[in-house]
Amino acid sequence: MTSIRKAAVAGTFYPNDASELQACLDTLMHQTDVDIKHPKAIIAPHAGYIYSGPVAASIYGCFVEPTLPINRVVLLGPAHSVAFHGIAASSADFFTTPLGKIAVDHDSLQPIIEHELVKYFDLAHDQEHCLEVQLPFLQRLFNGNFKIIPLVVGDTNPSHVAKVLRVLWGDPATLIVISSDLSHYHDYATAKRLDQQTTQSIEQFHEEELDYESACGRLPIQGLLKVAKELDMQCKTLDLRNSGDTAGSHDRVVGYGAYAFY
Repeated sequence: MTSIRKAAVAGTFYPNDASELQACLDTLMHQTDVDIKHPKAIIAPHAGYIYSGPVAASIYGCFVEPTLPINRVVLLGPAHSVAFHGIAASSADFFTTPLGKIAVDHDSLQPIIEHELVKYFDLAHDQEHCLEVQLPFLQRLFNGNFKIIPLVVGDTNPSHVAKVLRVLWGDPATLIVISSDLSHYHDYATAKRLDQQTTQSIEQFHEEELDYESACGRLPIQGLLKVAKELDMQCKTLDLRNSGDTAGSHDRVVGYGAYAFY
């Protein structure tokens, strides 16, 4: 029997109607202007589209005219709704959004399941928004011609995340997506200062400088930085804003950054 992980935040974080969602994505993507094409890995924010959508679009703009096909996307993001140890995979065969369904690549998952690098834990995925909000962007860009490996990162070591990434890294047809916002609920000036410090640490591959205040997805970011540093990759920041810049007040903001690794 086919198992489907249904969209949990359609209608709240992004439009629930397919045509409205498509129009929203088109509007966001038309605002982008990037000079990097086809990065191997990206960091993108995961708030509601009204808040972080423009920043997310700035990184997904790298794939508007892809130089190579993408047939597999590895998604890692932090747990928001359930506390657990380790890294959680989904046993679902498909994830859905209003734009359709996306197959989960269980063949690629099997080796890391067998070696106990990750475990199946569907509860971590059921209401988790951080991976889901990335999916409509991917569907809009790659027309559903790809599979996903969705992984929610709980309480674990960044070295553990790096080990999983090394196994799943793949060829240029595999895209690594780290889903993370930056600082949370500071005033505008404080958030700008903290997010600039975080951005400098990311650009310089100083994963040890990141802490709980830096980003909710600190652990997956640190894992990516470890692997990217080993591979002598470059990082470029494509956007750095917060909710005070997009759709909120300046009293209590959330930071968003878009980063390309190539």
